Order: sequence, then C-alpha cells, then structure tokens
Amino acid sequence: MQTEKNKIVVTCPKGLSPFLAREIRSLGLDVIAETVSGVTTEGSLEDAMAVNLHVRTGHRVLFSLDEFNARNADDLYDGMSGIAWERHLAADRTITVHSSVDNATVRDSRYPNLKCKDAIVDRMRRKLGVRPDSGPDRGGAVVFFYWKDIHCSVYLDTSGEPLSKRGYRKIPWKAPMQETLAAAVIMASGWDGRSTFINPMCGSGTLAIEAALVATHCAPGLLRTEFAFRHLRGFHETAWERMRKMAREERRDSAAVRIIATDADPDAVAAARKNAASAGVEGRIEFSTCDFSGTEVPGGGGVVVVNPEYGERLGAAKDLTGVYRGLGDFFKQRCRGYTGWILTGDSQLAKAVGLRSKSRTALFNGPIECRLLEYELYEGSRKKV
Repeated sequence: MQTEKNKIVVTCPKGLSPFLAREIRSLGLDVIAETVSGVTTEGSLEDAMAVNLHVRTGHRVLFSLDEFNARNADDLYDGMSGIAWERHLAADRTITVHSSVDNATVRDSRYPNLKCKDAIVDRMRRKLGVRPDSGPDRGGAVVFFYWKDIHCSVYLDTSGEPLSKRGYRKIPWKAPMQETLAAAVIMASGWDGRSTFINPMCGSGTLAIEAALVATHCAPGLLRTEFAFRHLRGFHETAWERMRKMAREERRDSAAVRIIATDADPDAVAAARKNAASAGVEGRIEFSTCDFSGTEVPGGGGVVVVNPEYGERLGAAKDLTGVYRGLGDFFKQRCRGYTGWILTGDSQLAKAVGLRSKSRTALFNGPIECRLLEYELYEGSRKKV
C-alpha cells in the first residue's frame, strides 16, 4: 500500500463537521479545511484506514488521487485515463464508480460514471493485459469523482458503505436516529463516559448504544469487517489487523458507569436490546419499559438526552405539545443536578418545555434542521419568558 501523503476528505452529515474536525485532530491529523458537510486533512492510505476505524461522526473517507479540468465526457475520459489506476486497483477485484456531477453537458448522470469506468478498465488492460470487473454496489474497490462545471476531483472511497452503518442496528424501529448524529449529540453534550447517561424515549437504542461505545472506548469501526480499502492493490492485512488489535486493547471496562434507556413501547425496548446485543454492549445498558416520566434518575448527576417526536415523521406536531410540557416537568422535578438535552426539529414544540435553554446547537436529522437544546437543571429552574 502506498505511503505517500495525499489530501483526505472525510464527509459527514450536514452540521457535524465541528465534531468530525475534533475527532480528526484527536488522531494526530491536521485539519486543512472544514465545510458544513466535511473535513479535509492530509495523510497516507494507512491514515485513511485509521480514520475509518476510529471516527464516530464521519460518513466516507475519500483519498484524493487527482484533479483536472474536463469540459465534457471526452475530456473526463482523457483525464481519468491519465491516472495510474494500476497502482491502486487490483485486476482481480471488482470496482464501483460513484459520482456527484454538475456539468452543463451531462443529461444522464449515469453516463459520466460509465466514461470513468471505461477509462479505468481500458488503461488497466493496456498496462496489465487484464481488466477488473465492475459492479453496481460497493462490494469491492470504490472510485468517487466530483465534477462541477469543468473542475473534476477524483478519489478512492476507502469506506465503501457509509461509516454510519456500524452493523449493529438489526431492528431499526420507527424513524431511527442515524448513528453519526447520535455520536455528535453525545459529543455536544460533553459526556465523557464517566457519569450517568439517561436516555428516555430510547426507540431502537441508538443513543444509548453509541454512549456505551464511548464509555468503553470502543472504536466504531471494530463493529464491521468490510471496508473498501481492503480491495485496493497492496492492502496489507497485517497492518490493518495490528491497528484493530491496538483499538481492542484500548477498550476499557465501564461497569461503574450507568447507562439507562427506557421507552413506553415494549417492542421498541426489545428492538433496542437486540441492537445492543449486536453491538456487544447489551450488558452495559439498563433497559426498561416505562413512560419517560417513570425513568430512574440516580443521584450524582450526569446527562439526560431525549430525542422526542417532533411531528415531521411520526405524527402531527400539535398532538405533541403535552409530551414536551411533560419533558419540562420531568427535567425540572426529577433531574436536578443533571444537564438535560433535547433534540427537536420544531421550535414551537421546544417552547412547550417551559425551561430556559442554555445553548442551541444546529444539527440536521437527514434533511430536517434540528436544534439540540441544553438545559441546566438546578434548583429553581426558571420558566422561559
């Protein structure tokens, strides 16, 4: 595997880049640029492997190969033909091409992918005498290019399937929170895995499971075995296994930390238990079936994180006002000494909580712009006026 350093672009859901940048720096990599949906750093393919293994808020790790100008599909073919694909791709593995294209000459988005694929296999046939097969899914090596106007950037997608697909969510339940968003919410809360974490309305358990992974220092990439970089030419299995071994050795016991997850729907709790078992953290989470107001709140403080319904997906917002009012009462009466957090996509419903929020962090749940609201829960919490 090549050791030279190239630009690495790590994509993420909109609004998560500040959290992703923090993770990139924690791996000893520099942040060169940050956009609303990605972070650019620099490193080797081995660094890209480490990012795939460790980051919780990223979606794809794109290793830069080349940039060139292309006015039309023929220019695209020529530019792609100039890349030394034989150095990166193995002839006995499949390749998949994906793209983001905004070029005035393109009417069918599939056509540029086909031209790119043709350029790759034609060059490899010339250089090696054989050509790789291509397929529609991300089961082998993955090439990604971004073509806007005349500028084209070409990458190896070292992730394949998005990193949000940890592999543990066997039963998604209703409107599940994406794993990367859950990880960002936990990071935003400042929870360090040492105090109590409470998650009423847990649904399929994503927040509680991600909290358990944080508490045990479990690298999220340990939960899956398939990454696109494994299909690149020169991939060193021993280096990857050494990296995984080090990550496993960094895991720690979190028996003293309580993670409490509840839901009023017993089927949701059953789904959450199964998902936690798939993630290997079922024993770290205390699941129970009850209304949020009946959730156990131990002394000693910590965080209470709730992702309630907000009408966009699961029902009319007007029917949820009482739920939000009840959450405010629960926070005020039961959670003193904790910090409360509510993720919602409805500002009017947020007002029904009746407490003054200390901070508001903009996050996106898919296309829905949400706010993560922070509440300091101390004696004499005042109503918002």
